[in-house]
Amino acid sequence: MRPSFELLRREPQARLFMAAHLQSSLGTGAGYVALVLIAYERFRSPWAISLVLLADFLPAMLAGPLLGAAADRWSRRLCAVVADIARAVAFVGIALVGSIEATIALALLAGAGSGLFAPAVLAGLPSLVEEERLPAATSLYGAISDLGHTLGPALAAAVLLVAGPETLLIANGATFGVSALLVARLAFGAGPVREAGASLLAEAGRGLRATAGMQGVREVILASSAVVLFAGMMNVGELLLAEDLGAGASGFSVLVAVYGAGFVAGSLAGSSGGSAATLKRRYLLGLLAMGLGLLAAAVAPVWPLAVASFAITGAGNGLVLVHERLLLQRTVDEGLMGRVFAASDALGSWAFAAAFLSAGALVALLGTRPLFLLAGVGTLLVWAVSVRALRHVWEGPDTPGPSTSRPGAGAPLGAGALGGGAELPR
Repeated sequence: MRPSFELLRREPQARLFMAAHLQSSLGTGAGYVALVLIAYERFRSPWAISLVLLADFLPAMLAGPLLGAAADRWSRRLCAVVADIARAVAFVGIALVGSIEATIALALLAGAGSGLFAPAVLAGLPSLVEEERLPAATSLYGAISDLGHTLGPALAAAVLLVAGPETLLIANGATFGVSALLVARLAFGAGPVREAGASLLAEAGRGLRATAGMQGVREVILASSAVVLFAGMMNVGELLLAEDLGAGASGFSVLVAVYGAGFVAGSLAGSSGGSAATLKRRYLLGLLAMGLGLLAAAVAPVWPLAVASFAITGAGNGLVLVHERLLLQRTVDEGLMGRVFAASDALGSWAFAAAFLSAGALVALLGTRPLFLLAGVGTLLVWAVSVRALRHVWEGPDTPGPSTSRPGAGAPLGAGALGGGAELPR
């Protein structure tokens, strides 16, 4: 964690950005609980919850390449501020409207904001810090994201003792408003050089073709998305596993918290950076750890062993995500960075949606333990294929990543980092 502390001590703009990210991440974690409660209150069916939660993924799934092209076309700071404002309006609006139709429409707006914010901010992040501190910034960003997802629901539980879910959603919207104000003060993310006269759709298509043609980058994005497809099923099975082991709701809460703690630890492990070959080895190690952790959960005879398996899986997930981001920032051309991020995010969103929708049927057909077994075997298969596919990539002498610069220096911005396999939604 020392590089992260050094980053915060020496980089005042990074401190401001991470503060904005921390409070909005906590709001997001708390807002998730409120959103589920409000969706069920307005349309008394589990389908309401599914539709509202899937609405957050749909913009990235359907329009991700266009959102990434926007982040590569215009000022990334402006895109990030617009995205935060959109999410602020969406969550405050959900608290104020009464119909399930309006709730879903506003959830789609929030999802569009998230789909634009990620490639815009993370593609511009290298212009915010010195190049040698970029791994620490990337690592800390991921750790804060999952910390918010882990602690936010606990904050929601405390607030719900004295207020309703609408209050939580208004507070979540306010955190995005604060984030917009703080991000607007940062000097980063000027629009990169682009082809004159090219339409946004044409730039999105070029980004997809370029992503598909990048050896190494292509394999990493596909591997991370495949892992989301397999390991994402645990989001449906973890409560059932806790009940199967006699741990109940409290045991389930501990499993989620331990997974989150493992993820934060795995993410912070990337703060020291390293050569491309080192980053690749750690990425593959993360895939292996996830697969072994899921297999251990499938055969755990008692709850404490299941807790240990979730810690291993979470740490592996953190390793995968942070080292995927570091590999992308080192190898992808700066002018395509937003589109690569958005394309990989779109593929990961499709994978998680497929996992979310199929896991219920698989549990009903196979049972809880076989579901975890399938997830573990599938993840290990992804690891084995990735080891072979990447065996001749990033093995030679290390080369510098895309050029980075401080704002106003006249050089292009550096590469950002957002992998396709975002941390598994809880």
